[in-house]
Amino acid sequence: MHSILVVDDEASIRQSLKGAMEDEGYKVTAVDSGEACVDLLRRRSFELVLLDIWLPGMDGLETLQKIREADNAPEVLMISGHGTIETAVRATKLGAFDFVEKPLSLEKTLILVKNALEAKRLRSENSDLKKQLLARNVIVGESIPIKALRQQIGLMAATNGRVLVDGESGAGKELVAHAIHGESLRRDALFVEVNCAAIPEDLIESELFGHRKGSFSGASSDKEGKFQKANGGTLFLDEVGDMSLKTQSKVLRTLDEQRFTPVGGDEPITVDVRVIAATNKDLEEEISKGNFREDLFYRLNVLPFYVPPLRERKEDIPRLARYFLKELSDTYGRRPREITDDAIDTLMRYSWPGNVRELRNVIERVVIMNPTVTKLDRKHLPPLVYRDGSRRTASATTLHQARAAYERDYILKKLDENHGNVSRTAEVLGLERSHLYRKMRSLGIAVKE
Repeated sequence: MHSILVVDDEASIRQSLKGAMEDEGYKVTAVDSGEACVDLLRRRSFELVLLDIWLPGMDGLETLQKIREADNAPEVLMISGHGTIETAVRATKLGAFDFVEKPLSLEKTLILVKNALEAKRLRSENSDLKKQLLARNVIVGESIPIKALRQQIGLMAATNGRVLVDGESGAGKELVAHAIHGESLRRDALFVEVNCAAIPEDLIESELFGHRKGSFSGASSDKEGKFQKANGGTLFLDEVGDMSLKTQSKVLRTLDEQRFTPVGGDEPITVDVRVIAATNKDLEEEISKGNFREDLFYRLNVLPFYVPPLRERKEDIPRLARYFLKELSDTYGRRPREITDDAIDTLMRYSWPGNVRELRNVIERVVIMNPTVTKLDRKHLPPLVYRDGSRRTASATTLHQARAAYERDYILKKLDENHGNVSRTAEVLGLERSHLYRKMRSLGIAVKE
C-alpha cells in the first residue's frame, strides 16, 4: 500500500484529500505545518508528500528544501493557491515533481498522485539497479597486485585520461573498465561497450560512428554510433587489437579532434567521450608486425593498467570462490552455501588458464548441479579442476586422469547420498558389490569391508 503525507493548514483540504486518496487504496497521513512534516519524515518514510506552498511558520519552499536533503526522499507534489504559479514553477526547479492549483480538482490530483508514485518507483528501481551494478563491479581480492590495481584506479579514475587495460582473456579487464567509470566524474553518464573482435570489419565503422540512411545497402534509416551514445560518458573498446587499420585511422582522428562524421554523412558531430581500451594482445608486437598503428597506441596508452592472471594471485582464489558462491546462490534462488577447505585447496592447485571468468563458470556449474547441497566439498567440483590447466592438447594420460577423477567424484557423490552404504551404492550404480570395491581401490577411495 502506497504511503502519502498531506501537508496543508486548511483542515477542509486535508480531510478531502485524505478521504479521496484513501478511497483509492492509499495509506494517508495529514499534518498542518512544515515543521510537523519535517519532524514526521525523520521518524517515518513516505513515498509522496502533497505540500501546500503557503504555510504558517516554515513555508512550502523551505519545507521542500529540507525534504529533498534527505536520503531516499519522497516525491513532492506542490499545492498552489491563486496567483502563485510562478512560485510553483520555482518549486519544481527545487525538485518538486509537479504542482496542482487550488481550488483542487480531485480527478486531476489523483492522476498527478499516480504519476508521482510511478516516478518514485522508477527512481528507487534505478537506484537499486545502480547499487547492484556497483556490487557486481567490485574488484575482489587482497593480493598485492589487486591492492595495487585498486589504488591505481582510485588515483586515476577521476581524471579524463585515456586508459589502456592489458591482460589475458578472462582476467577482468572489463571489470576494471567499469570500476574506472564508476569512480570517475562521468559515473552518472553512460558506459558504452564495443567488442571490436565481435563486429565484422565492414560494419564496425557504422557501429562506432553511426551512418545515414541510404549510405550503404541495408542502411534503411539513420543510426547513432557508439561514440555519439557515449557522449559525456565512457566508451569501452574491448579487444581493440582486433580493429582493422582503416578503422584505427578514423578512431585516431576522432580522439584527436573529439569529432567525427557518420558513414554517408556530411556534417561532423562533436563529442566529449573518455575512451578506455582493452586488449589481450601485445600491441607493441602487433605494431612491429604492421597490424596496429603506433600513433593510436600512444593516444590510448596514456594511463596503462595491467590486470594480472589468476595464477599470479592464487591467494585471491578463496575469497573469489566464496564471493561467486554467494552471488550465484542468490541469482539462482538457492540457500546460502559453504565451501570446504579441501575444495578450496583443490581450486588453488589448478592453474586457471581461463582466469577469473573460468573460476566463476566452475562455481556456477557447482551451484546448478548441486541444488540441495549446503556444504560444497571437493567431490562436488568438476573434473576440470584436477587437470594441470595447460592450454596444450591433452595427452592420453591426461584424458585418462580426467576420466578417472570424474569417475571417482561420481562414486564419492553416490556414496555420500547413500550415507556410505556400499551395497546400496553398488545397487544404484548397477554394479556387483565386489566390482565396486575393486573400482574404489583403483581410484584411491578408502575401502572399509
